[in-house]
Amino acid sequence: MKAKDLREFSKEELIDKHKNIKKDLHALNAQRQLGNVDKPANFGNLKKDIARILTVIKESESKT
Repeated sequence: MKAKDLREFSKEELIDKHKNIKKDLHALNAQRQLGNVDKPANFGNLKKDIARILTVIKESESKT
């Protein structure tokens, strides 16, 4: 997910996406504990998506 695409969403939609990605990351961490993660690169991707979403939220707050 690119920051350019995220800027098209409203703040509420971004917060919902953030919550969903956090749930996905939590589920992936649970799989890690069990030792059966198919794609370990997903950890980095999800964390980067969270950072992008939070950045876009902060940008929108500073504009207003």
